[in-house]
Amino acid sequence: MERIVITGLGLTAPNGNDLPTFRKNLLDAVPCIQRIPMRYMGEVLAGVCSFDPLRHQTRKQVRVGTRAGSIAIYCGHEAVLSSGVDWDNVNKDRVGIYLGITEHGNVETENEVFAISQFNYDTKYWTHHHNPRTVANNPAGELSINLKITGPHYTIGAACAAGNAGLIQGVQMLQLGEVDMALAGGVSESIHTFGIFAGFKSQGALAEHVHPNLASRPFDMDRNGIVVSEGGCIYVLERLKDAQKRGAKILGEIIGHAMNSDAQDAVLPEPKQQAACLRLALQRARCTPQDIDLISTHATSTKQGDIQECQALSAVFQNCPKTFINNTKSYIGHAMGAAGALELAGNLPSFWDHKIHPTINIDHLDPECALNNLVINAPIEQASVDIVLNNAFGMLGINSCLIVRRYD
Repeated sequence: MERIVITGLGLTAPNGNDLPTFRKNLLDAVPCIQRIPMRYMGEVLAGVCSFDPLRHQTRKQVRVGTRAGSIAIYCGHEAVLSSGVDWDNVNKDRVGIYLGITEHGNVETENEVFAISQFNYDTKYWTHHHNPRTVANNPAGELSINLKITGPHYTIGAACAAGNAGLIQGVQMLQLGEVDMALAGGVSESIHTFGIFAGFKSQGALAEHVHPNLASRPFDMDRNGIVVSEGGCIYVLERLKDAQKRGAKILGEIIGHAMNSDAQDAVLPEPKQQAACLRLALQRARCTPQDIDLISTHATSTKQGDIQECQALSAVFQNCPKTFINNTKSYIGHAMGAAGALELAGNLPSFWDHKIHPTINIDHLDPECALNNLVINAPIEQASVDIVLNNAFGMLGINSCLIVRRYD
């Protein structure tokens, strides 16, 4: 199989709009959660991105398009810039866009229904931009139009496993020879929809804390739910030989991946199937559990979800004294379709700075989440970090795992 490498990435997260800022805030334990007004609910806690959409779009494009589209365009442009590729001379027919999403379209539909409610539901006030805004391929399509990419573009609906799924799709399409370059990752605009917040609240899974930055607290005894966030992360993926030919800087090599399903419950995860997903990814990467230096957990700060992921990890990594574990949602909340891609990005710099950022907001570690080598509240430094494993799981029992190796 062709070896696939990462040669660029662009991101926006609640605590950073580029990798150096994002990484610094992770090492310095700087979260960024705030209260925002939410229709019918008052104020809710959310992770809000502060990138400038006008950096790569006109005001009209922002007005006509979607928030998810703007996130994709920002991240896509920044990924291309960071890759150092001569974009003007790239054959755009041979570039593919594969973006993971949790949901798309409900944001625009909710807002437009509310808008016409102010006019007695007279549909003459319904926007003619509704259909292109709400089709599921919208974020990838907006990026395609903006960057003039004429290769395939589509989104992958994989709940909160979607960020990993987008990357896996990019890897597979490069290995199949369908494209020569892939822009792959995940995006989310979830904080702009009432339904997401109301749904988690009705499940008893929406976080609340008097101090917003302390609300997302995976593995802590006092955790009480998810902080919903927006964000995005898009990677430039290439075949190794193509990257070497153009002298690209290589950020990492994707050596293994897996996806499977629980087939058990719409919401509750199944540790045995999560463990099976981990083992399959390790097998494909030709790694043993002891080879993994860092595990980036999915843990969302829900009571049961965190415990069940810990059960899966314990089943696979019980004899791995040099495998460290961390979590990124404690800083930025849950970026849904972007979560897996963003969380991987925050850990890639471990390859060159040899530091592992901590999980923050753990004051009283839940005994059922007391994993060996869980990095808590302060970063640690290692002689080397060579292999990172990235978990991302989602509703309806979809599991994903991605393994990335330092490229030397």
